[in-house]
Amino acid sequence: MAFSVMAAAAGAAGGTLAVNGGALGGSHRSQQPAHSSRSGVNVARVAAAPTRLGSAAARTTAALSSSSSFSAASSSTAAYVASAVAVAASTLADEVRGDFPILQERMPDSGKQIVYLDNAATSQKPLAVINAHEAYYKSYNSNVHRGVHFLSGKATDAYEAARTKVAKFVNASTDREIVFTRNASEAINLVAYTWGMANLKPGDEIVLSVLEHHSNLVPWQLVAAKTGAVIRHVGLTKDTHGIDMKQLREVVNSKTALIATAHVSNVLGCEAPVAEIVELARKHGAKVLLDSCQSVPHMAVDVQTLGVDWIVASGHKMCGPTGIGFLWGRMDVLETMPPWMGGGEMIQDVFMDHSTYAEPPARFEAGTPAIAEAIALGAACDYLTGIGMDRVHAHEVEVGGYLYERLRGVDGVTVYGPPPEVGRASLAAFNVAGLHANDVCTLLDQAGVACRSGHHCTQPLHRYLEIPATARASLYLYNTPHEVDLFIDSLKDTVAFFKEING
Repeated sequence: MAFSVMAAAAGAAGGTLAVNGGALGGSHRSQQPAHSSRSGVNVARVAAAPTRLGSAAARTTAALSSSSSFSAASSSTAAYVASAVAVAASTLADEVRGDFPILQERMPDSGKQIVYLDNAATSQKPLAVINAHEAYYKSYNSNVHRGVHFLSGKATDAYEAARTKVAKFVNASTDREIVFTRNASEAINLVAYTWGMANLKPGDEIVLSVLEHHSNLVPWQLVAAKTGAVIRHVGLTKDTHGIDMKQLREVVNSKTALIATAHVSNVLGCEAPVAEIVELARKHGAKVLLDSCQSVPHMAVDVQTLGVDWIVASGHKMCGPTGIGFLWGRMDVLETMPPWMGGGEMIQDVFMDHSTYAEPPARFEAGTPAIAEAIALGAACDYLTGIGMDRVHAHEVEVGGYLYERLRGVDGVTVYGPPPEVGRASLAAFNVAGLHANDVCTLLDQAGVACRSGHHCTQPLHRYLEIPATARASLYLYNTPHEVDLFIDSLKDTVAFFKEING
């Protein structure tokens, strides 16, 4: 098949070509910057084992990759590795794929089955979640906390039961520590505009890393401008595999009020050394906020063990619906935070000239909440708990490691972040030499493979790496080694196509 091409978009590397959207069925994506949501990923770490790449399949992959004769591009080697990985990886995926109706969808023109590898942006939803959302509107739609009639009582019970499910999912000490928000971005803003505005003073320092999602950068920039606080930045290690802890230790001091960082990077796939960060923060009397959007959906997260002050997460990355996320905060910290938004539900008593406010979490949930979405998020927690987060995590260690090794075997591909033996999420942000990520993902889409391209809401990180964009393939509990193979085959075809037209 033939495609027309045009000159590279501004900022692309020399020699990059951009595919003409009109020749690809009217798609505009190759001509627009891709703005992705935050990632949902798992960290390549099995339970508390010191070696994260601990399984037989993973060790087989590592051994093969270290061999001078290894080539992931070789179909025989790929089949051998796939058979090893499939022992664990295909088992879970094959069990659950039938729960996700969208995974049976096909491309409208070619009829190819869609290979969904954009889970870092949002996950697909199982029938249990879809049905829970629908059941609320069909059977007991009513406002919560505001009525004595049967429907209101049933809706209230289901809404608060969802809070309890989320609390258990992250091992909160009480469900009163869970605040429902629209998303994780709102949860960070809630902390910034309550605790931040009430506590930050001129000269106080907020420490952020270069790998943060925009949602963990912009709110603190806004609040710093209002309070006079100073933002300090920490870079990456020389191998760009994670936060530079040496630099962090040099930056944090008695003026540090807050360290806010990602639990797992949505681009590099690295996991933050939370215990070290918390120890450092406590030494200087600082608080710690953890962006856990990329960890909560894919590995067991225990807030009591983490020891941080707040975590935030989004429902849509953990099999739940859009429009719902949550903030977990230590109760002693939440109790000191003033209200953010005023209105119904968040009050205790209202007078003409002043009001008193409810205890957390109601204090932070003004107005009618996203009732159906919260109930469906509770169903998502039930679904993942029924499978077992240790099993979800082990699956992603296997298939994520396989993705990494197969990508490394494609000529001209650079994969960012640490190798599996160090520990990485089941995602891979990558570039192909001489090609823009938008072009790569546009052609992958024609093959039915859904990946994401752009800066993934991490512009500072991409500037730090001196690259305009990356392509990203990200996996979840329903992805199989076979889908990884289909992705790699399509990527090779894409690379070959551009080599042909570039001479």
